[in-house]
Amino acid sequence: MRDVIIILFRLIRPTIILGIVILFFLGAGIAAYLGNVINWLVLILGLGWMILIQASTHYFYFYYDIIGQTFIRNDPSQPQQAGKIVLSRSVALWAGLTCLTIAASITVVLIRVSRINLTAVFIMLLIFIISLAYSLPPVRLANTGYGELTLSIVVANLTPAFALLILAGESHRLLAMVTFPLTFFHLAMLLAFSLEDYATDLKYERRTMMVRMGWQRGMEFHNLLILAGYGMLGIALLFGLPIAIALPGFLTLPLGLFQIWHMNRIRDGRKPNWAVINFVAFSIFGLTAYLITFTFWTR
Repeated sequence: MRDVIIILFRLIRPTIILGIVILFFLGAGIAAYLGNVINWLVLILGLGWMILIQASTHYFYFYYDIIGQTFIRNDPSQPQQAGKIVLSRSVALWAGLTCLTIAASITVVLIRVSRINLTAVFIMLLIFIISLAYSLPPVRLANTGYGELTLSIVVANLTPAFALLILAGESHRLLAMVTFPLTFFHLAMLLAFSLEDYATDLKYERRTMMVRMGWQRGMEFHNLLILAGYGMLGIALLFGLPIAIALPGFLTLPLGLFQIWHMNRIRDGRKPNWAVINFVAFSIFGLTAYLITFTFWTR
């Protein structure tokens, strides 16, 4: 039983869930920064709803995955066959359905207690539709090469937008200024994660973005995304983003430059250190998001 629980936990891709938590608090931080009183019940319900929707997405992904038998991995970012513990696909299916059922109940409560409006309802529907389209046939965006992009949009754009709307009742231009750079970082993170699985994805015909682009072009695109993320943050300063908000985001620039240097070495034939690559990839996104979120909450 303990092993099954561990596998179910890994299936939800904890790095993605952690990103959702940080970005949800980013949206809530913007609401607090704008002078809104935070309703903590609404915040907890909204965050729970987001986590459950994403958890169901990844359970369904595993259910329809071509391997779909075993899940033991060093990197808990994506499912892959390894190890000896077998998890029935039906367990993943029921886990996903259970998450959706609880999320539906939370939706009813949220409508009663939050400052929800038509825009917030639209964002919730968008998150729900995109998340299921990511893993469920016939669309199954995860195997089209666009799955990483849609997942990044949900995590880095729609999640903080949802939090801001249910806590403040309206959006604000600050949201776009800080979330678009984070979307670039999140997509770069997913590309870095998928690089380790490139050979396996080719073998099992998973059409990830890295596979569709090819590993060399994919690594170049990864580097461009990192540079573009910091560039977008700089452009946001020109459009009115307070320097006190933007400056903490630039503190991770050395990590971004290190990751680009590391990727270029791999492209030139050097042996990759996957633990370092994955850790730095998440740190660029997660730490930047955390620093900006912390600044909103403390100003």
